[in-house]
Amino acid sequence: MARILLVEDDPALSRGIIALLKAAGHAADCAKDGETALFLADSEPCSLVILDIGLPGISGFEVIKRLRARGCKTPILVLTARDHVTDRVKGLDLGADDYLLKPFNASELGARVRALRRDHGDPSPVVVIGNLTIDRTHATAEVCGRPLQLRPREWAVLDRLIAKPGEVVSKERLIAEVFSFDDAVAPNALEVHIARLRKKLEPDGPAIRTLRGLGYMLKAS
Repeated sequence: MARILLVEDDPALSRGIIALLKAAGHAADCAKDGETALFLADSEPCSLVILDIGLPGISGFEVIKRLRARGCKTPILVLTARDHVTDRVKGLDLGADDYLLKPFNASELGARVRALRRDHGDPSPVVVIGNLTIDRTHATAEVCGRPLQLRPREWAVLDRLIAKPGEVVSKERLIAEVFSFDDAVAPNALEVHIARLRKKLEPDGPAIRTLRGLGYMLKAS
């Protein structure tokens, strides 16, 4: 689905959010403070930043300010327990894209994530490629009406490939968007997920072509 950076210093909350994001097929990394968040944002481009305001060291407001000063256009979803209009206005003026007040419902967090990704250039919620139909809102896919039972990583690979149908997606890009920094990734892990996905798409779905030295391409049958 996407590589998401969570910036949250509450261990229990961060574990819960990371689990939710990974269950939805996202690659998710966590920073416990603003300085680490800025370092990770520079190290590996992400599709979304979920940012707490009350951080140790530099505040979430300062993180937003520095990211935008660097020219970072990644959407930022702010998590905060501060229910003051002035705080929300300040964050939005600095460059945040949306706010979610703590405590929040897991389904609302998922909906905010999907909405921000749509607003920033991701494909529409329903994508049709040949005989394959994908509903990104409900994380479902079917070929000729046959539901595909996809594991989170298989879904993540498919989601990245459908974003650029008929175009090559490099192996490095797929690995970066499917696996988190702390995932133990075997040398052939991506190939295993590709092989499983190919088998589930057969015989009527789009083919996943391997272009040696370049990457993978989803080609409608």
